Amino acid sequence: MKDFIITEIQTENAILVGLITPEQNETKSKEYLDELNFLASTAGIQVVKRFTQRLDYPHPVTFVGSGKLKEIKKYVENEDNEVGMIIFDDELSPKQLRNLEAELKIKIMDRTGLILDIFAGRAQTAHAKTQVELAQYNYMLPRLTRLWTHLERQSGGGSSGFRMRGPGETQLETDRRIILNKISKLKEDLKEIDKQKANQRKNRGKMVRTALVGYTNVGKSTIMNLLSKSNVFAENKLFATLDTTVRKVTIDNLAFLMSDTVGFIRKLPTELIESFKSTLDEVREADLLVHVVDISHPAFEEQLKVVTQTLNDISKENKPSFIVFNKIDAFSYLEKEEDDLTPKNKENISLEELKKTWMNKLNENCVFISAQKKQNIDELKALIYQKVKEIHIQRFPYNDFLYQEYEELEEE
Repeated sequence: MKDFIITEIQTENAILVGLITPEQNETKSKEYLDELNFLASTAGIQVVKRFTQRLDYPHPVTFVGSGKLKEIKKYVENEDNEVGMIIFDDELSPKQLRNLEAELKIKIMDRTGLILDIFAGRAQTAHAKTQVELAQYNYMLPRLTRLWTHLERQSGGGSSGFRMRGPGETQLETDRRIILNKISKLKEDLKEIDKQKANQRKNRGKMVRTALVGYTNVGKSTIMNLLSKSNVFAENKLFATLDTTVRKVTIDNLAFLMSDTVGFIRKLPTELIESFKSTLDEVREADLLVHVVDISHPAFEEQLKVVTQTLNDISKENKPSFIVFNKIDAFSYLEKEEDDLTPKNKENISLEELKKTWMNKLNENCVFISAQKKQNIDELKALIYQKVKEIHIQRFPYNDFLYQEYEELEEE
């Protein structure tokens, strides 16, 4: 049987569809669609049009109302537009997927499917591929009637099997049984991999562990490369890092471990949270969390909240942490003068000004840097050194030889 993951990416034109609801106002809806656009770009998809509709809640049959559905269909049927697929900003139910494909006669994908599509294209190691494949099968199981003719006869393009089409009615039970068996096998494989990962973590000894956490594409891998002098893959795309990378970092002769974890995102599919358990274990078992925030992103406040909430869900422990506001070189904010009612966009804000803002009060310790431009990196290193040293002293209260050496160096 062929593996489910297909990593060949084909450029395709698409339109995006989102809703404005009482829980998701127009501003937030636009932010979500902007992020969906970035996700599509990461997957090699070109967005040519957006549709939004104001509803109290998603239509249970077609997600959008009948009038908006006709508007979308008219646009799709116009040959000049050359649309190959439609991406919806929320996870669609199997019923909604079936009805939308039947009505629009075009490939339909939702936000969850797109994220899984990207993960399939980004997975490099056997561990990541197994995790993604399990998430894909869990996602696809209730949607068999839409996509599958037979599991053994896969066809279609895109960076994963989600862009395939077919009547899918024949051999449905056979396909379901094959998928369930595959899911069971993948879960067993992951258990073995998780055991190996757990042993690897134990074999690292008693060194202090730090974990870089944050929203996707905030610069965690760039910071990792800067501090560890390694070459972790870093790119200005979402989910550039899937596999957790662990490196030994030394600051002023104090050695510790640092892990670069997969980034979080709003509306992260539950299938991925479950599949990437071992990745999240790196966060659970870390002694210190370094929360990286892209301060230049228009929605960085919400991204910060999303990560904080996800971290609280992952681990109930109150771990030592601090916030790193990255990309200060690209940061600007609206400044309002007393005699001017029109806010003005202010760029090139100084470190001193940043430290006077509300952001500096979010955590007991914050630091503002630009990893790309290597700005204020010494302050970041000093803060990490201080935090790691505090943890080390708590863990080895009688092992003061090392710190006597530090004090002598400081005196010099």
